[in-house]
Parts: sequence; structure tokens; C-alpha cells
Amino acid sequence: MKPIADRVRELRDAIRHHEERYYIHNAPEISDEEFDRLLHELERLEGEHPELITPDSPTQRVAGRPAEGFETVEHIVPMLSLDNCYSEDELRAFDERVRKGAGLGETPAATVAYVAELKIDGLSIALTYEEGRLVRGATRGDGARGEDVTTNVRTIRAIPLALRNGPPGRVEIRGEVYLPRASFERMNREMEAAGEPLYANPRNTAAGTMRNLDPALVSKRGLSAFMYQVVDSGRDMVPATHAATLEAMASWSLPVEPHWRRCEDIVAVGAFCAEWADKRRTLEFETDGVVIKVDDLALREKLGTTAKFPRWATAFKFPAQQAHTILRAIRVSVGRTGAATPYAELEPVFLAGSTISMATLHNADDVARKDVRDGDTVVIEKGGDVIPKVVAPILSLRPADSTPWVMPTHCPICNSVLHRDEEEVVWRCENTSCPARIVGSLVHFASRSAMNIEGLGASLVDQLIAQGLVHDFADLYALKAEPLEQLVVAPRDPKSDRAVPRKLGKVGRNVIEQIERSKSNDLSRLIYALGIRHVGEKVAATLARYFRTMDQLRAAPVEALQTAPEIGPVVATSLRAFLDEPHNGHLIDRLRDAGVNMTSQAPEPTDVPGPLAGKTFVLTGTMASMTREQATEALERRGAKVSGSVSKKTSYVVYGTDAGTKLEKAQKLGVETLDEQEFLTRIIKGT
Repeated sequence: MKPIADRVRELRDAIRHHEERYYIHNAPEISDEEFDRLLHELERLEGEHPELITPDSPTQRVAGRPAEGFETVEHIVPMLSLDNCYSEDELRAFDERVRKGAGLGETPAATVAYVAELKIDGLSIALTYEEGRLVRGATRGDGARGEDVTTNVRTIRAIPLALRNGPPGRVEIRGEVYLPRASFERMNREMEAAGEPLYANPRNTAAGTMRNLDPALVSKRGLSAFMYQVVDSGRDMVPATHAATLEAMASWSLPVEPHWRRCEDIVAVGAFCAEWADKRRTLEFETDGVVIKVDDLALREKLGTTAKFPRWATAFKFPAQQAHTILRAIRVSVGRTGAATPYAELEPVFLAGSTISMATLHNADDVARKDVRDGDTVVIEKGGDVIPKVVAPILSLRPADSTPWVMPTHCPICNSVLHRDEEEVVWRCENTSCPARIVGSLVHFASRSAMNIEGLGASLVDQLIAQGLVHDFADLYALKAEPLEQLVVAPRDPKSDRAVPRKLGKVGRNVIEQIERSKSNDLSRLIYALGIRHVGEKVAATLARYFRTMDQLRAAPVEALQTAPEIGPVVATSLRAFLDEPHNGHLIDRLRDAGVNMTSQAPEPTDVPGPLAGKTFVLTGTMASMTREQATEALERRGAKVSGSVSKKTSYVVYGTDAGTKLEKAQKLGVETLDEQEFLTRIIKGT
């Protein structure tokens, strides 16, 4: 029988091979089911033999808990910006400067070879590998310093956790993290279904995702990456040309955008730019231009850099597809969560293959910043060639009687007062009975994690509202079995021709039974079911456990709400705003009158602190005896707090193998450090 360690290595090699085929080459060799089978086998073997877990294992892409912040790291070599050019003349002027700097004069025959690469519309990233293993990922930041986002980088499946036949020692690879079109469109479909404002463009969404403190959420977003530069290798493995460097990086299993081209002169570069000006729309990622780089690395050294830009590179920017039209009116739409989002109603205009009659305005602050007004002639473009957006008004064509647009103070649908959290730009209608919110709100109310009313899905909710039987949550408890049995329901998304509208029949009676049963649910389920902004399942359970009844919760001021564990000012303010909205108070009263339970059945909280109460731990590296999540749970059971960053307030830093910069920072700050054995003996067994 094959040794377990050999099988683990075999599985890791196979999984990385198939990740590379799927995420880099877009040419999968096995089905998703077969890939999942390999990954699950590896997870099982590593679970049974934790001593075999290594940081570069595919199972370790998403590990640990959300961080509390990102550490700042200094780049060894500054990450400079690129100068831009917008025309063929400017492209030739760049070439002339390069040839002059190279000492070639103005002789037409004296040409310089370039590499032309599609400019990825994402955010710059610097990856550090040591002995072939990924040890750090950092954002560009201000060029001199960036943020350590290693945990998030590890979730990007296109980025290898270990290089294949890469350079020994330490090497830094630079590239671009981006959000594929398909992922961006999927996220916006989900936002639209949830009644939330749409994301503006893939680039901003990718940047925001990389700064999210929860790696599990980052993993779900589906980010990808392309690498384009090797710096700080300290070795002779980097070739003498940029073209050969790109080939070398691809051989190390790094993702390299495949459409790059070596061009013998600037004329060939111009042809490449012209070719991709239209063809770029066939790509699965956003690109806003072409990056042109001198191919000879020795010549690059000779040319040097300015304070801001390398003299050996420039970016040719594609012209944006824009059009002019009249903005008839600025309207406000309201989604399921109550998000009130301004949008532009336009005179129809043809742009980038389709007729545009509406465009996003994102939020009230964006409207004010652009000073867009009703009646303006505006410039519109397709953000990321996908979502129409208003770029700016043409002030010379503004009507004389124009006045600035002001965000409404009340919901345009139900006339409830709109609220905005201090930390947000989005205004919201807090009235859960608002017609614009009710469909999605009812589906959420009935979901398994909320009131758990089986059978009450979107199709049935549509009909209940259309027939005037339900207007809010409380109306559910007034429904009768007989009219529900006679109700004809059409499936929302028919999967076959046989999926036709039909009477509910016995299903209707079952739904009534489920509604009746839901009355006895714990208060925590009801709190979560109400759909309060920032109140998830865990927060709802905490609120129910600590306040015990709905009446006590409704009476608690913001300061009192924050006395419950993990309830901060954002959650407390959002909850208070919801409970203070008159429609919501009336709704809760009607739910009580219908017989819905308003008390917590969970054990009352104890005031006895754990043995590690008041202590803050930071975990770094890999331990052989337990995963980081298991270590975190063990510490929290004992009352400790586990943080993602080291500071002077940190009590202990616990380190395993392959510990990173957190250990170094702890030593500099004088924070006590514990290896795995000390952690187990002094902390876990000692408490």
C-alpha cells in the first residue's frame, strides 16, 4: 500500500496541475466533480494526519478567521506608476526618447525592440516567494509602502502557493489582480436580486475585495491575476530580456497574460494597439490599454526612471466608448434591503452595441460630486463596457434655470424617512413593509436560517403579493388554508416545459402548518428574520440571549445595545434606527398579536470570565498539532481575544513553522512569543 505522505504529495501535484489548467490556461482536463473529489480526499488525509499539512497545500488557501486590519510593509524596490500616451504621435515621441536615451540617435534604422502587453484593469500586487513558497502578498499602496494582504492573495487560485522549478532563495513577482467579467456580472446579478446598489466596475470591486478583512468572502468573489515582472531575485535565473522573463514565469506556473507580443519596433507596437482596440471586448477581463516596455533589461537599467515613472515603459490608453445625451430626470430606486439608489433616466442613445435609456449614478455623494442635474446634456459611457454610467455634465449646454439635485429625505415608494449610517454612502428605507422591499424581505423571513417556513419561496410570495393577500410579515399569520390551496402559482424560472402554473393544493395546507409552527421559534430567529441591516444570525443570537425579550431590546438605547458582546456602534446604530421606525414598531406589535414568540429560550449568559479574559493573542505560521482555527476556538473558549495584527497591546504571539512578519514585529515591539510546545503547555493545558 502506498504511504500516506506519498499519496498526499501526489494529490497536491495533481490539484495544482488542474488549477493551472483551469484558472490560467482556461483548458480544464477534468470535470468540477472530479476536481472536488481530489480536493476532498486531500482534506480528509490531512485531517487524519495534521503533521502532513504544509502552508503551500491547496487546502490552506482559505484559512483562519477574518483579520482586524492589514499591516503596512515597505517595498524593496518602489512600485512606480506608468506614464500614459493617447495617440500614435505620443507613442512615437516615447520611442524617440527611448532611442535617444539608448544613444541610438534619430537614425530611422536604429530601432528598439519592445514587448507589448494588454494593460489589465485591476490593482497592482507584489508577491514574495522564498525557496519557491509564497510568503507574502502586498498591495502597491503609495508605491513605497503597501498593505500586507497575504491571506487574501492565497485565496486566488490562479496564484500558485508554490512555484514549479522556480528560482531558489527569495524572489519578488509583480503583477495585477483583477475581477473577471463573468465574476463581476455574477456579483451584480446577486446585488440586484438582493436589492442592493450595483458595483460600479470590475477594477474598483477588485480593489475593494482585496481590502476585505474576511478571506472567506474574498475567496467567493472569484478574483484572478496575471504576473508581468520579476524583481529582487538576487540570482542569475532571470533572463536578459522581458520576453524571456515572461516565458520563464509561465514555466514556474505563474499566470501570464498570453496575448503579449515582442515587437521589433514602434511601428509593430502601433499595429498591436490598433488590433486590440476593438478585439479587447472578446476578453474575459477588462483592459483599458496596452503597456509597452523595452525588451532588453540591460537597456532598461541604462534608461532608468524619473521620480514617478520608468523611462523604459509607457501605457497606451484606448479611447473610452462614450456618447452624449439628455438626462431627462434623476430617479431613485429602492431595493430589498431598503437601499435607495439614484439613477439617470436618459434620452435613448446607441452606445457600444446597445441602446441606453438608463444609467447608474451609484449614490447621492457621487451625484453631488459630479454635479449632475435634471435636464443636463451628459457624457455617458459603459463602465467596464458593461454598465452604462454618467461620466459628467456638459456645463456649456446646461439650461439657465437648472438647480442642483438633492437626495430625497423620504422613500419615493412608501414615504418613510430615509436613513444613512455614518460609515456608509447609501441611504436606506428602514420600513420593511415598503412595497419595494417586500418580496425579497418575505423570502428572507421564511428562509431556513430565519423563521424556517418550508414551501414559502419566491414564486408563492409573488402570487401572495399580486393577489393582495400579503403586504408584510404579519399578514402571513392571517393566511387561511382554503384560499391558499386554490392559489395558482407559476414557477419563476421554469426548468422544463412541464413546469406550468398550477394550484397549490395540498402544498398550500402544508405551508399554513409551517407558518403556524414558526410562531414558537426562538426570539433569535425572529430578530434575524426581520432583515435588519448588519444583523446576521450570530448577532441576532447574541441580542436574543442578552436582552431576553423583544420589549427589552426595543427599549435599549444605543449605549445599552453595545454592552452585549461583539455589538459595536455600527450594529447598534443600525438596530436602533430599525426599531425606531414607526412602521417597524407596528409590525412587531402585529407579529406579537398573531402569537409569534417574543422571548429567548437560550440559556442566560454567565458573567464568569474565562481564565484568559483580557488577553490578546496573535497566531502566525503553521502548527503541527492543530489548525489555526482550532487554536483560535481553544483560546476564545478560555476568554481570550484572537487578533490578526500585532501591536503593543498584544499579550502573546504564538508561532509555528514558516512564521512570517508578525513574529518579527512582535520581537521588535517586545511582545512575548510562544512556540507551539510552549503554547500547548503554558496556555492550553495550563488553563
